[in-house]
Amino acid sequence: MKISVLTPDEEVYTGEITSVKVPGLTGEFEILGKHAPIVATLKEGKVRMITTSGETQIFAISSGFIEVLYDDISLLVQGYEK
Repeated sequence: MKISVLTPDEEVYTGEITSVKVPGLTGEFEILGKHAPIVATLKEGKVRMITTSGETQIFAISSGFIEVLYDDISLLVQGYEK
């Protein structure tokens, strides 16, 4: 899957991942390959991505949105902090 993590000011990350876990409004959820299309609002919390090389990347957000379309993920966030 390909992910792009964007803030209002910059593109923070673009790359290939195997999964991403995000803080949804009603609880955390995880996106894996071949996930159904979805658009969801995110609340304050931690985002965890696992890259195709097995590296885990964790960062905090204050809010945002996630859009999944086929295996392309757009993560639009505010309050990004590594």
